[in-house]
Parts: sequence; structure tokens; C-alpha cells
Amino acid sequence: MKLLSVLAMAATILFATTAITQAADTNMEILFQKVKADKKLLVAGNMGLTDEEGKKFWPLYDEYQKELDQLNHNLGKTIHEYAEAFNKGPLPNDQAKKLMDQVLVIDEAEAKLKRTYADKIGKVLPAAKTARYIQIEMKIRALLKAELAKEIPLVY
Repeated sequence: MKLLSVLAMAATILFATTAITQAADTNMEILFQKVKADKKLLVAGNMGLTDEEGKKFWPLYDEYQKELDQLNHNLGKTIHEYAEAFNKGPLPNDQAKKLMDQVLVIDEAEAKLKRTYADKIGKVLPAAKTARYIQIEMKIRALLKAELAKEIPLVY
């Protein structure tokens, strides 16, 4: 659980930094790679995959992470846009609706992506291991979202 906390904090820092700066920062890239490696170690340590299962699972894991990265990038952009608007004062209704719609689209895309990869992984792993992996992903995402929720003020 301690690793999950570290992973959540690092990812939160990553989200915030991605949202604040567009320039590629070497230190943040190193942090990003470390977070990804730590997450993969966490998954590997909890999956109990055989060599044969691993050969089929890890390519799907990598594909899923790549697609999640795109959703994270989109979320980071939306958070950045919200931060800029928030700092200017109360959000106009049209901007609040636009930002809300962007977040809902990202959430819907994440749910659809999770279903897609649960189905793909379910074809190469037993149902219990597929469910375990989805649980791990959901727990990590919940921690990330909880950290973001603590840091992002309500709309006014």
C-alpha cells in the first residue's frame, strides 16, 4: 500500500507539472518513467503470472498504458485550462459547462477503454487474474483521482 501512495503522489505531481508547463523537462520525464516502472512492478508483484501468461499479458498492458497516457494528457490539459480560468475569478457558466463536458468525455473514454482491455485481457488470462488486474488499475486510478480532487478547488 505504501508503494501505491508513492505512486499516487508521483503521478499527481506529474499531472500538475504536465498541466502547468508545455516544455519537456528532463527531470519530469525521469519521474514519469519511474512512476511507470513502479506501477509495472506493483502489477507484476500482484498478478502471479506464469511465463506463458506474461508473454500474452504484458503487450496488452503496455498498449493499455499508452492509451491511458493519452487520457491523462487530455485530463492534464483540462486541469490546466481550469486553473487558468479559476485564477481569473468566478467561472462563467459557458466555460464551466465546457470544462465539465471535457471531464465527462474523459471519464467516459476511460470507462470504455477499461472495458475494452478487460475483454482483451480476458481472452489471454483466467477471469480471476483479469479481475485482479482491473482491480489494481481501479485502485491506482482511484488514488490518483482522490489526490487530484484534494488539490482542485470547486468551481465558483
